[in-house]
Amino acid sequence: MWDKPRELNTLSGALFAISVALALYGVLNHVLRLPVFALRAVQLSAAPQRVDAEQIAAVVRNELRGNFFTVNLEETQQAFEKLPWVRKVSVRRLFPWRLEVSMEEHEALASWNGVGLVNTHGEVFTATTNQILPGFIGQPDTSGEVTRMYAAFSSHLAPLEQQISQISLSPRHAWQLRLSNGMLLKLGREQAQQRLARFVAAQGAEDRGLRTEGAVAYVDLRYRNGFAVMYNQPGKVQVMEIKA
Repeated sequence: MWDKPRELNTLSGALFAISVALALYGVLNHVLRLPVFALRAVQLSAAPQRVDAEQIAAVVRNELRGNFFTVNLEETQQAFEKLPWVRKVSVRRLFPWRLEVSMEEHEALASWNGVGLVNTHGEVFTATTNQILPGFIGQPDTSGEVTRMYAAFSSHLAPLEQQISQISLSPRHAWQLRLSNGMLLKLGREQAQQRLARFVAAQGAEDRGLRTEGAVAYVDLRYRNGFAVMYNQPGKVQVMEIKA
């Protein structure tokens, strides 16, 4: 090898290039860590409505590492997303010493199984609230389905001017609704929307006395051509037929 000048020149050129690259890397690494590039501000793109400002400040104090160039944006994003009421976060650099944080907050739609909350996207999250919310009861991974059916059932109930105070989906996939007047509607597993629509239409067709608050314990809609009404008065049951 030593008697081959061409190969020696090639090797020496490669070693020189590597040395220059390492030197440049060292200089650049030193420059990027100079105090002039220290992070001086973290700004929010919009004022938070539900996220606690002190918790945001705590993330800035305790979780941010490095300067403008070396801070890990993905880790910073994840730290903010751990806060209650935070749904999604994006972080970007604003030269020369600021970070901008865009924060999307959860909008609570209902409680979930009495231990969590559901947002308007049907996602379960953990937070505390003083809002009076309808209750969602369901199995794991069904919050999205319950949310969609809540919207559909609410639309059907609009003519009766009743809201859903509780909606439940059983392990056997049967639906039940508790209305704001206390009435319980048993919809069953199949054709739940159609059954509810028939019930609402029957209510509008004639006054069947089912709107009296507290009078009806529950209505069983799991019949092909009608429904059964159980009243709070002991032993009082009424079966109503819906003509095609």
